[in-house]
Amino acid sequence: MELIIIGLFGLSLLFCLLANLSILYALLIGYVLFFCYGLITKHGVKELLRLSVQGIYQIKVILIVLVLIGMITATWRASGTIAYITYTSSHLIIPSIFIFIVFLLNCVISILTGTSVGTAATMGIICMSLGNIMGINGVLVGGAILSGIYVGDRCSPVSTSALLISTLTKTNIYQNIKQMVRTSVVPFIVTCAIYLVVGFITSAKPKTLEIFDIIPHYFQLHWILLLPPALIIFLALFRLKVLWLMSISVVVSCVLCVFIQHITINNLLYIMLWGYHIDNTELAGIFNGGGILSMVKVIAIICISASYSGIFSGTGILERLKKSIAVSSNYFSVYGSILLVSFCTSIIACNQTLSIILTYMLCKDLATDEQELAIDLEDTAVVVSPLIPWSISCAIPLVTVGAPMMSIAFACYLYLIPLWRLAFLRRYPKQVP
Repeated sequence: MELIIIGLFGLSLLFCLLANLSILYALLIGYVLFFCYGLITKHGVKELLRLSVQGIYQIKVILIVLVLIGMITATWRASGTIAYITYTSSHLIIPSIFIFIVFLLNCVISILTGTSVGTAATMGIICMSLGNIMGINGVLVGGAILSGIYVGDRCSPVSTSALLISTLTKTNIYQNIKQMVRTSVVPFIVTCAIYLVVGFITSAKPKTLEIFDIIPHYFQLHWILLLPPALIIFLALFRLKVLWLMSISVVVSCVLCVFIQHITINNLLYIMLWGYHIDNTELAGIFNGGGILSMVKVIAIICISASYSGIFSGTGILERLKKSIAVSSNYFSVYGSILLVSFCTSIIACNQTLSIILTYMLCKDLATDEQELAIDLEDTAVVVSPLIPWSISCAIPLVTVGAPMMSIAFACYLYLIPLWRLAFLRRYPKQVP
């Protein structure tokens, strides 16, 4: 029964992807399927609704973060922060190595801050704006950003996902990081090589440099406009909570909007809700966007996804799959089984944290060593979740930077880690790279 329900959900997802329909339809179908499963297994309607609300309540912080991201993406544009950075940086970057530079910059910031969302909301937005000005394909830039932000999310000492895995497996986070670096050296080098090669062979036609001369006519440019992103990066080093980081950045951006760009309070409130819009058609494609309403679709996706976790915990639908997983480990390697499970949990859970927890719960009996289990989780659930289009780990960063969903196809680092592990296991079945 469980496999049939999950299979039908998978088919609905596949149909929506092939038919180019919104993933919301598939998620709604999935909710109906899992709700019906709950009814079949003797759970009442009120109980299932309570479990759904409970699941959404557990991610209330994420919903607040999404609202703040909408405000940040609007106020950074309106305050001139994005304009100042693009104006001062665009002359210094060589188009042929831009994709490579984007990957490295996002790697550095994500390692320093330990947050993929925070990196996307700072360096990611800046890189996408520069890419737009230079006429570089948004799919390529988005893929490089998605790869880069998860380098640190995976192996930064201040990463919440790394801390979660070390807590679940009762291992030392620094020993885990040492192992993670070992398993990611080859994928990292290959990713850099791919981005360098693609940068040289793609025939990007940069927009005319005259567009840079237009920017000062629409924004007051001053170094103080660097404060909103600088504060996020600086305060993140002290492990300040994401809500505080973003709230401070929004407040500072609003002050800059009023006192530097001379935007009225009424206009500022409108911008925070509806997004920023500039009158110049040439600059519109670069600077227009953001606002709380731009996050509505993502919020809907996340709420439906979160309701699943409540139903799963109450009905035990995934617990009944443990026996099947144990059997599969006889045919695949332990890592291969964990990778398969993490793919399934990422599809169903729709967020990285829940995927990590579910994968651990379902696979903890497969591994004989907690250290190896920790590395296996880092090399599966952490990097697989951002490859699922409707996952929070993917949707939030891409929406934040304004990248197309097709950017997933170019997030090379996220593919190469599990592929490298699988390739290495075929040659050395008993070793970790």
